[in-house]
Amino acid sequence: MSILVVGSVALDTVETPFARVEEVLGGAASYFSTAASLYHQVNLVAVVGSDFPREYLDFWRSRPINLEGLQVKEGRTFRWIAQYHMDMNTRDTLDTQLGVYAGFHPTIPDDYRASELLFLANIQPELQLEVLSQVPKPRLTVLDTMELWIMTARQQLTEVIRRVDILLMSEEEVRQYTNQASIFSGVRQLLGMGLKYVIVKQGSYGALLFGADGTYFTAPTYPLEEVIDPTGAGDAFAGGFLGYLSNREPAVDGCYSVDDIKCAVVHGNIIGSFVCEDFSIARLRGLTMEDIASRYQKLVQYSHFDRHWQ
Repeated sequence: MSILVVGSVALDTVETPFARVEEVLGGAASYFSTAASLYHQVNLVAVVGSDFPREYLDFWRSRPINLEGLQVKEGRTFRWIAQYHMDMNTRDTLDTQLGVYAGFHPTIPDDYRASELLFLANIQPELQLEVLSQVPKPRLTVLDTMELWIMTARQQLTEVIRRVDILLMSEEEVRQYTNQASIFSGVRQLLGMGLKYVIVKQGSYGALLFGADGTYFTAPTYPLEEVIDPTGAGDAFAGGFLGYLSNREPAVDGCYSVDDIKCAVVHGNIIGSFVCEDFSIARLRGLTMEDIASRYQKLVQYSHFDRHWQ
């Protein structure tokens, strides 16, 4: 099943306590597309400037990534500059230069509109609504968002949430949106808006899956000795999540089984762990399904316990 992603493509300058890189490939759609293309065809919708490096376009063309929906406008590509703290879980955004992204409105090519899986990456809710108006009825729609949109575009964000199947949020975002101190209470409120699942991202601690049917599943992160750069891990998580589902067959009613959703969350955690091992998409470039399978089996081993308590 082909996957449609609409999001940002950027050039990032990232500094950690240990290293610094300048103007490397970044943006939610970049991480997602590179990750999901390990599994299946990805249809990319985004915008870049006339200064966007050709090497990244050539790399994407070498993968099953359709660039028909990538707009190239005269001007500068979106740029983001950030600095991470020592714990590598917190960061400061030092500068954001929107460039051609400031005037971006997604146009979904006709060939993309039959995509069965849709990822609405972390962009303005009004743009996400524009996408939903152009895509008839994908089999599954996954939404990502951020604190900024909760604060500045809550009404539009609420409308988007009511129209999708799965929502990705961090713990802090769940509390901020729902005004609930308890994650469980906050998620219950979100599920009451019509969502099938809510996935709570916990960074270096993994992810929690909640279902409208009462499903609860906790997926640990893969343990890493060293984190080089966590930028894009959440977007790569979404790429692994939908990438896995793109190769699964839904049930007769068109819904994925709970077991498939759980496995997809684990795949998301694994792909996210690979991203953290280098800057930008460097670790994903040479990644193989064998690498993913090996880490999957190790994670199963690490998290398994005997169900008999005595």
